[in-house]
Amino acid sequence: MSATIYSNSSFTDTPYGLKLQQTITATGTTSVTIPTGINRVYAIVIGGGGAGSTQTTGGGGGGGAGGYSAGWTYISNSVTVGTGGVGTSTAGTASSGNTSIYGMIFAGGGAGSGIGGNSGGAAGGASTPTGTASTISYTGAPAAAASGVGYAAGSVPNVTTGIAGVSSSGGGGISTATGTVTGRNGGQGLITGGGGAVGTTGAATGGNGGTGDFFAGGTGTSGTGITFGGGGGGAGISGAGANGSANNGGNGGDGGGGGGGASTGGTAGSGGRGEVRLYY
Repeated sequence: MSATIYSNSSFTDTPYGLKLQQTITATGTTSVTIPTGINRVYAIVIGGGGAGSTQTTGGGGGGGAGGYSAGWTYISNSVTVGTGGVGTSTAGTASSGNTSIYGMIFAGGGAGSGIGGNSGGAAGGASTPTGTASTISYTGAPAAAASGVGYAAGSVPNVTTGIAGVSSSGGGGISTATGTVTGRNGGQGLITGGGGAVGTTGAATGGNGGTGDFFAGGTGTSGTGITFGGGGGGAGISGAGANGSANNGGNGGDGGGGGGGASTGGTAGSGGRGEVRLYY
């Protein structure tokens, strides 16, 4: 007696025997129609990315990646797709991404940069982080402490590269205001955090957004003086992160990428919107 475990010719993210039927990207709560006779679906749910932060002097950190959750759920006639955190030119803690939900599958947003200084934001798990630690993931994987590796990576302090994970953290900003300064990149992962910014009177190079499994992070800007050094946006599951511009951060890619940090009063990058994919 023999059995063929895998009859597909290639490995994909599509659950065996199912087909991707709907991809919902409109943010907020909207209606969704499932054909009669289908009572359960397989859902992939991604939270919105966190925004990068800016600083009055020096560079802000990148925002954390949105959470990733997947599993079977009963059908629902409504779906919620979380918005990304909105980047601003006001120094301080940036806004976090928002939660996405379909049925009983939910994923939190990435944390905005700046909790505890110009840190890189923690990645989202099943809920949105409110501190330097990430949150427990939908799979039950534990939260990661600050600077900790996990399914959802923890926040990092300034002058530190983001931590890798399924959802990674943003790169820390650098407050040094003179000399040659190179920013810290967002961590690598399926969905990634934004790059940290630098603000210096010398040669400035902003950190790149994290490299994703499917898309690239945006690149940080380079030049001499405080009008350069913005960080690139992190890669989302559906799109690349945007490049930084002057001392402004790039936006996170669609599907949960974290926003890039900004420097010296520039505008930080916003996090990428969340997403819900339904298979049946």
